[in-house]
Amino acid sequence: MTEKIDLYSMLPEELEKYFISIGEPKFRAKQVFSRLATGDGVSDITSLSKSLRERLLAETVDTLPTVEEKLVSKIDGTVKYLFRLHDGSCIESVFMKYKHGNTLCISSQVGCYMGCKFCASTIGGKVRDLYPSELLGQIIAAQKDSGERISNIVMMGIGEPLDNFDNVIKFLRLVNHPDGLNIGYRHISLSTCGVVPGIYKLAEVDIPITLSISLHASNDEKRTEIMPVNKKWKIAELLSACVDYYKVTGRRISFEYTLISGKNDTESDARELASLLKNAFKGSGAPIHVNLIRVNEVKETGFKKGTAESANNFAKVLEKQGVVATVRRRLGADVNAACGQLRRSAMKSQSEQS
Repeated sequence: MTEKIDLYSMLPEELEKYFISIGEPKFRAKQVFSRLATGDGVSDITSLSKSLRERLLAETVDTLPTVEEKLVSKIDGTVKYLFRLHDGSCIESVFMKYKHGNTLCISSQVGCYMGCKFCASTIGGKVRDLYPSELLGQIIAAQKDSGERISNIVMMGIGEPLDNFDNVIKFLRLVNHPDGLNIGYRHISLSTCGVVPGIYKLAEVDIPITLSISLHASNDEKRTEIMPVNKKWKIAELLSACVDYYKVTGRRISFEYTLISGKNDTESDARELASLLKNAFKGSGAPIHVNLIRVNEVKETGFKKGTAESANNFAKVLEKQGVVATVRRRLGADVNAACGQLRRSAMKSQSEQS
């Protein structure tokens, strides 16, 4: 990223080593770590000497995102942020209010190369991975802007989290730290399109987050058509990894299924999906849950959204087959809260101006 030091990406024990290396007492680490988590910059930490603050400003880089654009839903108060990063790149986050607390959906990469056909995030490909500080910074910036605490994190924004594995794991440790934002692992969900090696690595790390699998089809032919990742890891291999993940962690896996009108939303698709999941998890004791999402219409994809009635019927078929299913309530419908669309508009605007 830069030769300068990225303080926001450092855990307290790493900060201790840094401060000791420049002749400062190690208690500075906790002092700085807790203040950075509130959104304060180095210059705001007046408990540090002026000379130390000047040194930190010279040696470190401020990686906190800044609000480039902000759309607020008049329907439900959902806030869609377009954040600008220190290198000029843009990412999106979505702030959502629920009865159980405030949730922020964050991005893990600038762009995405997974190529899912229904997703605006992947148009234009992947630019780069986000650093731990930039993952954490989305939460810090949203809390600072909204004035409200975020208690839940959903890693379902732009990018594939398991394609940015090391930075994501570091972020999880940062955001969970009791001296920082102190958000519980069980309040964090990570969504993957099916990066099988990453699922096994995540099981080994054994951080008790919730894993969500973007499945979106009930057979390889349809899944490969809309999700190129399926060319590398077929459904059987993906579900085998999910079963192994459950055996190691004991954590329930949620399956996401985007309903695309005329593509994967028939009663036959629902019955095939139920059979697929029940057979894959047979004898494992794992609970199965499918989260149904009506596709967000993006001009470049041409995919159409079915009716609410058809989505509910799909859920009923799954339930009759013994698979628990819910239809996700869409928030921020009037602010284009679907992932990638606001960034896409910003990219087009920059292109037209250049």
